[in-house]
Amino acid sequence: MLQTTRSYGGMVSAPHHLAAQAGVRVLQDGGNAIEAMVAAAATITVVYPHMNSIGGDNFWLIHTPGGSVTAIDACGATASTTDIEFYRQRGHSKAIPSRGPLAALTVAGAVSGWDAALQTSAKLGGRMSLDRLFEDATHHAEIGIAVPRTLADNIEAKRAELKAVPGFSPVYLPENTPVAEASRLQQPRLAETIRRLAHNGLDDFYRGDLAREIAADLERAGSPVSAEDLARHNARIVKPLSLRVADHKVFNLPPPTQGLASLILLGLYERLGLERADTPEYVHLIVEATKQAFRVRDNYISDPKYMLSDPNNFLTATFLDSTAEKIDRSRATPWPDASSGGDTVWLGAVDGNGNVVSFIQSIYWEFGSGVILDESGITWQNRGTSFSLDPEHHNCLKPGRRPFHTIQPALALLADGRAMAYGTMGGEGQPQTQAMVFSRHVLHGQDLQESVTAPRWLLGRTWGAASTSLRIEDRFSPAVIDNLHGSGHPIEVVGPFDDVMGHAGALVFHQDGLIEGAADPRSDGAAIGI
Repeated sequence: MLQTTRSYGGMVSAPHHLAAQAGVRVLQDGGNAIEAMVAAAATITVVYPHMNSIGGDNFWLIHTPGGSVTAIDACGATASTTDIEFYRQRGHSKAIPSRGPLAALTVAGAVSGWDAALQTSAKLGGRMSLDRLFEDATHHAEIGIAVPRTLADNIEAKRAELKAVPGFSPVYLPENTPVAEASRLQQPRLAETIRRLAHNGLDDFYRGDLAREIAADLERAGSPVSAEDLARHNARIVKPLSLRVADHKVFNLPPPTQGLASLILLGLYERLGLERADTPEYVHLIVEATKQAFRVRDNYISDPKYMLSDPNNFLTATFLDSTAEKIDRSRATPWPDASSGGDTVWLGAVDGNGNVVSFIQSIYWEFGSGVILDESGITWQNRGTSFSLDPEHHNCLKPGRRPFHTIQPALALLADGRAMAYGTMGGEGQPQTQAMVFSRHVLHGQDLQESVTAPRWLLGRTWGAASTSLRIEDRFSPAVIDNLHGSGHPIEVVGPFDDVMGHAGALVFHQDGLIEGAADPRSDGAAIGI
């Protein structure tokens, strides 16, 4: 069993060890947790390019001792020319294409999120230069990385659907041969792009020379995103959603993320009154609570500008009490309803002063749209494919509308004074894994690393998979699996540390300065402290 990492000086957890290392180097040089996270976030776009990119979106939760929790929404909106008729004229009446230039229909917000976070950092005294923060990212892009197994596996798995997408094959299928595990992947164009951002400032991505080059590349590829769309974008500082769970205060992002579903799930779980984790009842009841939370998500969550219901209405004691009463403690209710997948990275950072960051960054599906821009080497997301082309749908496509996001970081202020940042990648698995990590560690007293390493399950889709059955790792005892079968759950048993379960992580800051960290053995990551 892996052991929880502990330190007093600071810590970073990331699903790739080079990203964690980049953040820790910043902490060692006197940077704060936010600066460390920007360094780690830039680095992971280089070392885990199938899961995230500077052509994607991100969301932040930042807690400072004695202060409130700051939430940053760096989600890009659809191009001003894209509406339902735009796709119908191009022969797409049922759904937006999932790959290629027409899937690249939203502005990438990630760089604006870094910028907004650094503005918060400056208020804490952060003064580290972009040159220094991007040092590791530019180094790894230029010198090259050893291709991790998950990247090699995804190149091979997605080869057929992505090989004809503009820009993909020259990077990942040179001479029509997939880049192999442990081979060197160099990304010189991306290195130069990151170097330019360091020199010219992050706003260059949206309103400078780099923005104009990006827009020209997007137009050549066939994407509807224009220079005007980039120039209109800004990250938002928003009020996080919060919920008290057993005297602990848990925070998540508001719509357009599914953070509301994560909080509903924890609120329902608390009301079910379980005393032990990893029993058949534990799995069954969290699965059933997940179904209730997802029904709210799938019927209400969209761009908050278009929502008719206040998300906080679903976090009241009245709503949660009445919903918990609907859960059958012995039988599975019918499933599936709607489903969605995604590829993402969660990272966390804590510094010695107790500043805590929970961060998530994504391009939606593995490799996003698959489009890699000619000049900049940027992979562009396909987050906008979550829109419906049905004009009556609550999440229908409109120009300038922000897409629904599965991604959402979590942060909790615990009753004993500790602060906990935690999260995971994995589409529909994110609320479920968040609930597992929080309940196991905080409510049931498991070691932090044990709560991340412990066997997991997944209801619904992730990683672009078609299955919506209840997948469960084979490390659960046969008695648990048999009991779930008997309760009516359609079980699919998977491997002991299956990638489909996502890559989770967690950090906990204690009042005496102790920091605990955990990283997922399903990933290539690490929790590194100083």
